[in-house]
Amino acid sequence: MDEPVAHSRLRLSLRLAAVLVVVSLLTLFAWATLSAGKGSGFTAKIAAGERPPAPPFELEVVWEKRSSWPGTLDALLTDRRLALAELRGHPVVVNFWASWCIPCRDEAPVLNESARAHGGEVVFVGVNVQDLRSDALAFLREFEPPYVSIRDTGNETYETYGLTGVPETFYLDAQGRAVAHSLGAVSRGTLEQGISAITGGGQS
Repeated sequence: MDEPVAHSRLRLSLRLAAVLVVVSLLTLFAWATLSAGKGSGFTAKIAAGERPPAPPFELEVVWEKRSSWPGTLDALLTDRRLALAELRGHPVVVNFWASWCIPCRDEAPVLNESARAHGGEVVFVGVNVQDLRSDALAFLREFEPPYVSIRDTGNETYETYGLTGVPETFYLDAQGRAVAHSLGAVSRGTLEQGISAITGGGQS
């Protein structure tokens, strides 16, 4: 094969490879943008004080302990799944977390303490995301939350809630409306403020 022909083919291969890289990056960027935008309207409405309905979910239960839950919910979880709709009529704190998340570890004792303090009044639910099941279980056994945790095996719930990372916490009133939203690890004060808003203490 002539050297000019070989060089020409090499240049063509390099150009094709470069085009493929650019197309792949653009596709990835478009996917990430669409995914991030899925729930952005939901979180924006919360920030604007509109109290939008929380997106529904039905997910696998990975942690069944629920000593802080109202006794009226004891019949749930027989199928090892939990749907948000099943909690209607109760104020709910939904906390998204992952075992690899350091702030999630920092806030775990605060959430546990608050769940016990509001036992029978407020339903706490943990939603494990972007995690290995074994790691999630190890985390739960370490911190022993007195409330149920469920697991999002894909990214659907993560995206529909407009998460930008973990931890994030949503405060839903008894009608299933999102009243408040906390980004990052919750402090005791932030958590109590959100709970007050969904139990009547923070409503006008």
